[in-house]
Amino acid sequence: MSQTVVAVSRNAKHTFSKATEHSIRLIEGHGVDGDAHSGVTDQHRSHVAKNPNAPNLRQVHLIHAELHDELEALGFKLSPGLMGENVTTRGVDLLSLPAGARLHLGNDAVIELTGLRNPCKQLNGIQEGLLKATLEKRSDGTLLRKSGVMSIVVTGGDVHQGDSIRVELPPEPHKAMVPV
Repeated sequence: MSQTVVAVSRNAKHTFSKATEHSIRLIEGHGVDGDAHSGVTDQHRSHVAKNPNAPNLRQVHLIHAELHDELEALGFKLSPGLMGENVTTRGVDLLSLPAGARLHLGNDAVIELTGLRNPCKQLNGIQEGLLKATLEKRSDGTLLRKSGVMSIVVTGGDVHQGDSIRVELPPEPHKAMVPV
């Protein structure tokens, strides 16, 4: 299966969902040009309240389209950007990648995965029960957060719907991603 950008999204306002666009521009060390979560410091409202100077490890949010497929099979109505992601992917097992993995998006852009997105109750504003559906308790008792991954922009560039994705793993030993 090819590794592809299914959709790209952004929103200049601090609302939950993001509008899909033909392309977005990633800015090195900053995030998605024109997106409310772009910046050198963390722009997530609850994080800013706790530490307004924290580095922004959440510049670009990615969700795998396979999650949309899984949730739609459970009766949820979803589309790219609805859950707040900037990049919707297909063919990349985002949740199994280690922290520090780099994704080459299209011709120029490179992002580095920083951690898992911690799903929040705002998901239930899209459809009741969506938050619970994005969490899964494993047999060992640990919680699997399925609502995507966060990243920083290492190399800027334009990312288009339909662009290819290439995964570059960091040197071993690999570290599992944790919520950021």
